[in-house]
Amino acid sequence: MKFLRLLLLFVFVQTQAQQGGMWIPSLLKGMNETEMKNLGMKISADDIYAVNKSSLKDAVPHFDGGCTAEVISDKGLILTNHHCGYDNIQSHSTVEHDYLTDGFWAYKMEDELPNKDLFVTFIIRIEDVTTKVLEGVTSLSSETEKQKKIQENIGVLSRTLPKESWQENSIRTFYDGNQYLLFVTETFRDVRLVGAPPSSIGKFGSDTDNWVWPRHTGDFSLFRIYADKNNRPAAYSPENVPYKPKYFFPISIKGLKENDFTMVMGYPGRTQEYLPAVAVEQIVTTLNPAKVEIRDAALKVQNEFMRKDNAIKIQYASKNASMANSWKKWMGETKGLKKSNAVGIKKEFEAGFQQKVTAAGKQAEYGNLLADFEKNYAEIRDYALARDVFTEVALRNTEILSLGYKLYQLEQIYNTKGEQSFNDRRNNLINGLGDFYKDFNANVDEKVFEKLIEIYAKKYPKQFLPSAFENVNATSLATEVFTQSQLVSYDKIKVLLTGESKTVLENLNKDKGFQVIKAMADGYLKNVAPKYDEINLRNVATQRTYMKAILELSQKSDRIFPDANSTFRVTYGKIKGYKPNDAVVYEPFTYLDGVMEKYIPGDYEFDVPQKLIDLYNTKDYGNYGVKGKMPVAFIATNHTTGGNSGSPALDANGNLIGLNFDRVWEGTMSDIYYSPEICRNIMVDIRYVLFVIDKFAGADNLIKEMKIITPKKK
Repeated sequence: MKFLRLLLLFVFVQTQAQQGGMWIPSLLKGMNETEMKNLGMKISADDIYAVNKSSLKDAVPHFDGGCTAEVISDKGLILTNHHCGYDNIQSHSTVEHDYLTDGFWAYKMEDELPNKDLFVTFIIRIEDVTTKVLEGVTSLSSETEKQKKIQENIGVLSRTLPKESWQENSIRTFYDGNQYLLFVTETFRDVRLVGAPPSSIGKFGSDTDNWVWPRHTGDFSLFRIYADKNNRPAAYSPENVPYKPKYFFPISIKGLKENDFTMVMGYPGRTQEYLPAVAVEQIVTTLNPAKVEIRDAALKVQNEFMRKDNAIKIQYASKNASMANSWKKWMGETKGLKKSNAVGIKKEFEAGFQQKVTAAGKQAEYGNLLADFEKNYAEIRDYALARDVFTEVALRNTEILSLGYKLYQLEQIYNTKGEQSFNDRRNNLINGLGDFYKDFNANVDEKVFEKLIEIYAKKYPKQFLPSAFENVNATSLATEVFTQSQLVSYDKIKVLLTGESKTVLENLNKDKGFQVIKAMADGYLKNVAPKYDEINLRNVATQRTYMKAILELSQKSDRIFPDANSTFRVTYGKIKGYKPNDAVVYEPFTYLDGVMEKYIPGDYEFDVPQKLIDLYNTKDYGNYGVKGKMPVAFIATNHTTGGNSGSPALDANGNLIGLNFDRVWEGTMSDIYYSPEICRNIMVDIRYVLFVIDKFAGADNLIKEMKIITPKKK
């Protein structure tokens, strides 16, 4: 089949180098390698990905399932973002030892701190298993049966395909179900905190500067991977030794300039580049605005408490940052999609697609796809809005409701699986709730609850709104819940969950907090979820066929990359400034001067440590400064998304020059539509990282571990 050959080969060559795309590293040879060399790359595709020899891929682990890291020494030292390590830095922080505020540095290995449940995963090899996964699928008639068979095949293959005993098999789908790849991986679960700058460096600018340029954030932290005596994965043990990697990155401080080649490797989370115009329009006009409104209200409440109380600031630091990240991203995404006319451009593409279908005589197969999208997205609109509102209010941003939903699921387990399953889940729940209540403040959550219930009653489509929330007084309901519910404290909920299952469930259903989430969940699961799933399944099938058609009808010069799905990818581009608005032009580099220009003594977001001020005043930059200035960050045209946080930014020779940590605000639209004119990824300059480790922290022990390439003396 033409489209499958296209997927497997990628051997076509283009005369002009292009940018954008998230490419599978095992398939770089051909078009991608030629593009990369035309942009300035000096290494080969084999240097990036190889199975039988060490390569760049061996130094890029998936960090904690949601970020990326890079190995920077032969003793397993890894570098990632400060915000990626934030949970672990926070978990070690107390009011007495506040590593978030003061930073943390291990000056010898025995001082490095173990982290519960933290893990990193390396890619060993990638193989195409499309034919095996789709075996017996095409003969099935319904989409539900097809998906069930695919999952059965994946389960069997994951268990039976060859690997070492300490490795794992993972099969992931690409091109909306038109290709399946096997990833053989190794996961290390003894990962220790080595170093983190104070938040006034690692989180400088906080929410105000998040997603914007110019940026002045030293967004990095250091960890170390430990292994058993055979250099294999092992659970934490004092007997473990530093991991010896197959490869680690040399670090270049030779300097950067505009139009230099850059490459980013990592694990981008999720993109939807091939959505039809009608879907993008729904995101812009309906779904994003609703989610932004909900998070805006929750963030305002949390921020007010965090500014007044340092203990609350520590409790909510990580949760608040995560919440704000998506909130601001959705706003920028909407702005960028409008600015770039993404909906209009997609409509033009669809008109051309329809012409190709007709010219190829494929009307029977593909002629109704766009009409089906129009019908399905019109039908799913209110269900999708209800789903997002329920998820944002009940499951993500109101803590007492998200906890209540776990108790609601506990009741469902009893109803469907019986006593034993109930007891197992209850015990696990009780054991895990200590961490939840450690970072829970009832006063904060009561105000969040009040604001979000008010939005829920207003935004939730009226035809689905549970009767209990019609004309609800959110303030009175919040007071009632937080003065009467047992869910507000760990001690009370342990009592609530103690006893025989029937007694526990009877008491649960008398609890005011549980009653609120149960009314919301019952209404959602009865009136929204089934129909949403039905229509969405139709969209999944239509999207798969649409993607198949795009691949089949494409030209050899077309650049068709698979959507991100948290698997290993390579993206490449050039260091470049940009013009976000009329008469506004941004340069691609920032310096420590900008930190001092933004400095506000004692401010939550823009305070600066005195030692950094002293280093700036004396221009004590060591080997890392350039002509009396200290580089901090830079931007380029690399196509990144969430999950690329912490990704290594590499030069033309594959040396580490920085690490990715953000995108420009309008450029967040690249999850749906990438434009090299607007989209820029933001990276912290490795020279700033080394300067902070060396001159600010005095952690010479870490500097000595690294292989640092310095400029040749003239």
